[in-house]
Amino acid sequence: MPAAKKPPRRTAERILEVTLELFNRFGEPNVSTTLISAELNISPGNLYYHYPAKDELINSLFDRYETALTELLRASDNVRNVEDAWLFFHMFFELIWQYRFLYRDLNDLLSKNRRLETHFQFVLKNKQQAVREVLDGLARGGALGKTGMDVREVEPVATAMVVVLTYWLSYEYVRDPRKALEPESAGAALLRGAQHVLSLLMPYLDPAQREHLFTLVGSYAKP
Repeated sequence: MPAAKKPPRRTAERILEVTLELFNRFGEPNVSTTLISAELNISPGNLYYHYPAKDELINSLFDRYETALTELLRASDNVRNVEDAWLFFHMFFELIWQYRFLYRDLNDLLSKNRRLETHFQFVLKNKQQAVREVLDGLARGGALGKTGMDVREVEPVATAMVVVLTYWLSYEYVRDPRKALEPESAGAALLRGAQHVLSLLMPYLDPAQREHLFTLVGSYAKP
């Protein structure tokens, strides 16, 4: 019996997929609705029927990112050791990479889009809370050693980790503007991001956990 044919993707869904690809590749400011419709081989009127303004495309993609982020952050409560934390932050950077246009053009987007300006405040707060939960989980799991982390250090360390999470791709872009955000650069960029977030915990980690982190970095760094 022949396999049933899959129904064609809805136009609105296809528009978002192509828009995300173009935004990620060229940067949102450099992608016009005319370019999007041409890439899709549809009329500008068809595009405007589904998304009457470019901001609606941006907001729809951001909504998807925010939904995926909320789901991912729930895993922060399960972190108990360095390996858990490595996986969590690597998944975090994978999600950021998937929607990297948001981080590549973050300041520009926030200055032009009031909705994103408001919602990104919640994104930062949720990131901060999740990182605090990671630190708490590491402490409860014994990964931070016998002395743990002074309660006065938790908030500044969590903030530093959120800063790296939020601006790591900007740093990568400045290092190599022509190649940093291209697909072939993803693996190395995500590895470096996860490594540098966790490096902020080096002074606090139990010696065995610190060595395990070095082992993880070395293993993933190998081709």
